[in-house]
Amino acid sequence: MTQVFRSLEQAAGAGATVASVGNFDGVHIAHREVLARVVERARELGARSMAVTFDPHPMRILRPDVAPRLLTPLAVKLQLLAETGLDAVLVVPFTRDLSLMPPREFGSEVLCRNLRALEVHEGANFHFGHRAEGNVDLLRSLGAELGFTTVIYPEKRLRGDVVSSSRIRQLILQGRITRANRLLGRSFSVIGNAGRGRGYGHRYTVPTINLSRYDELAPHDGVYVTCTRVGQEQFHSVTNVGNRPTFGADSFAIETHLLNFHPIEVTSETEVEIAFLYRLREEHKFPTVDALREQIGRDVRRAGHYFELAKERLDS
Repeated sequence: MTQVFRSLEQAAGAGATVASVGNFDGVHIAHREVLARVVERARELGARSMAVTFDPHPMRILRPDVAPRLLTPLAVKLQLLAETGLDAVLVVPFTRDLSLMPPREFGSEVLCRNLRALEVHEGANFHFGHRAEGNVDLLRSLGAELGFTTVIYPEKRLRGDVVSSSRIRQLILQGRITRANRLLGRSFSVIGNAGRGRGYGHRYTVPTINLSRYDELAPHDGVYVTCTRVGQEQFHSVTNVGNRPTFGADSFAIETHLLNFHPIEVTSETEVEIAFLYRLREEHKFPTVDALREQIGRDVRRAGHYFELAKERLDS
């Protein structure tokens, strides 16, 4: 079971480590490749494998006006990191004081004194310390001086795409969910609680469930094939992301139609997770509710075909 430390002082008692430092937003395939090697090397060296991450995201302190919405809020990130087999994750509270720490001090105080790092594994674009002045060349130099080995991984590409959190965010914001999922190595999902909708789905179209307010990254407005978990139950689904223009709505919503729907008890405390699989179309304003209902029928049929093909691929 992965242990979670919430301060450098807590982590200081963990013993010698093989570590990787980063934001790890999305815990994508490049992250997991590095962390798999961290776990492997820690076992070989008799040390503990550890990922070091930050909360909040540093940009939310340093440049809140341009800080990215997250692929994975902290609770989800910790779950994904635990799935890599790490012995521990250190969540460092990111403050302005920490942002002023020079790279050399970061190496001596954080990596050496607190983490007792034997090896530090990082991607080629890793930066650290005040104003991100430290790079992998400095990290290597500090490692040689302070007694840890530095392992650097080249930029990973997949089908012409750089595998990075920023590239995945860009793809999701463009609605290119299939491509984003390839880089993530899983389906992008959002998690929240069931929200109170305006009753449109129940009254006019089909049974729906709304996600309560969600402030992190959501896909570009449109209609998607999805899988939705409501509490402990899983449903195939079609999800609309946007402002529901046919009804004159003026507020953003994530609204999901459950394909294999049956009566379920849902409260404002019910956790809802929506995994985005495939983009069907743009969100449109339809001339009538009947026209919208007909389009939803077509969306449902296309989604059903998608799931049938997916099952055939699994069975073959």
